[in-house]
Amino acid sequence: MNKILPLGLGLVAGGAALIADEPKMNVLFIMSDDMRTDWNCYGTPEMHTPNFDRLASEGVLFQHNYCQYPLSGPSRTSLLSGHSPVSTRIYDNSPWWQADHPEWTSLPMYFKQNGYTTYVSGKIFHSGIEDSDAWDFGGWERRRNKGVGDFQPSYVSDEEHRLWVESKGGGKNLIKKNGKREMLPSDEYNVGHGSHSDRWGASETEYASETANADKAIEFIKQAAQKDEPFFIACGFSKPHTPCIAPQRFFDLYEDVEIPLAEDFCTYPMVPRGFPAGAIRDINADVFINRRSSPEDARSFIRAYWACISYVDWNVGRLIDALDEAGLRDNTIIVFCVDHGFMLGEKGKWSKAGSLWEEATNVPLLIVDPRAKGNGKVSYRITENLDIYPTLIELCGLPENPSLEGTSFAGLLDNPEAEFDKPAYTVWNNHGKGVTGVAIRTERWRYAEFYGAGAGRMLIDEVNDPDELVNLADQPELAPLVEKFHQMAEEYVKGQRELTAEEAGVTE
Repeated sequence: MNKILPLGLGLVAGGAALIADEPKMNVLFIMSDDMRTDWNCYGTPEMHTPNFDRLASEGVLFQHNYCQYPLSGPSRTSLLSGHSPVSTRIYDNSPWWQADHPEWTSLPMYFKQNGYTTYVSGKIFHSGIEDSDAWDFGGWERRRNKGVGDFQPSYVSDEEHRLWVESKGGGKNLIKKNGKREMLPSDEYNVGHGSHSDRWGASETEYASETANADKAIEFIKQAAQKDEPFFIACGFSKPHTPCIAPQRFFDLYEDVEIPLAEDFCTYPMVPRGFPAGAIRDINADVFINRRSSPEDARSFIRAYWACISYVDWNVGRLIDALDEAGLRDNTIIVFCVDHGFMLGEKGKWSKAGSLWEEATNVPLLIVDPRAKGNGKVSYRITENLDIYPTLIELCGLPENPSLEGTSFAGLLDNPEAEFDKPAYTVWNNHGKGVTGVAIRTERWRYAEFYGAGAGRMLIDEVNDPDELVNLADQPELAPLVEKFHQMAEEYVKGQRELTAEEAGVTE
């Protein structure tokens, strides 16, 4: 693989300027699941994230990056297809987007079509809706081929991973559930859905799922280093998605840490005073399902959640070391991104689904491009996961894909303070009847509008109210701003919003 740093390559106004005949940059694309911005370099001093912190010092950290949907399947579909959820109309984890849009090209497929060898380890597309043809090496067989509205079969967990865990001595009697040792069948070792998600604990082996994913990606890095074409290597980590299970040593990092609870911690989901009913989905879908949390249990789970972040951080460090050992760092762009965030007891929520609040929508984004002049800095501009696709193809000098809806922010890598004036949008569909809510985030404001039975508006001053405790939507002096956001929301949802009973003409 090309290992020579292209000299004279710089970022210009819109982004990267690729000189003719220069070797193409490689891409290491790392993705995680359910991870909020609880990193040391993002301002959580209790966190042990040395490798994320290291990459932040070598690249550009994006402080205000947002997902387009707080659920894995729709969010990943949006990021990897380059189209918003209101365009894909995918609002749950089942549909395969190309069934309805065969003309769209996924991010890895676009790189493959432009001369890159593509590799994947772990979860990049949501389980069962893999773009199998996009990968030269790795990947799962796609188990779902239907589009929006079609019935989908259940996803079957990866047998190869189960066998790998057992070959390393894992998968049997290996976890402590909520601090108590429990028998756990091997075929349930890494299941994170339904009742299996509401548990956490330390594994008694080093060989958990993320280690396997990193091991495979490291093999791919070594393999790619022997080839003479550019590569796109994707490594997906499932943690800190529930169940929050990691090797014991990552729990030990937080053994003596005093874990703080949210300013508005509540033992069950509760709509804050002054906010519309639609602002809080009244169930938790991940942990504390159909039961109250307690301060003690809350801190126990947060410790497990943080341990899983540190576990991912450790594996990211292994990937970076592998690039260094292969001599590929100078010609490889590193991206770390996340599908959506997670609420840790704020307003009683212990999940992401249905949450249009900061903790569920603000997600880490870190890009290291060895050529960039802005490395080591933080960008406070608003960016979206939707923007990652066009940014990467510009940084790598690939032809523009005119179908993409996002906007390249490649210029921010050269100047993180450059003007990039666009809001971020996140939507939610709660009942399958239309968009239930839409959030708009600017550098100062979070506006959300909810439709249907929980209809209402909220406006939060994120600069002066970072805990999101006060709804300003009814303040007379802010009425023009609220109206502006309302019009933006209406335009964005493209007539897909859920109707109230009165609007739908339903009478009792």
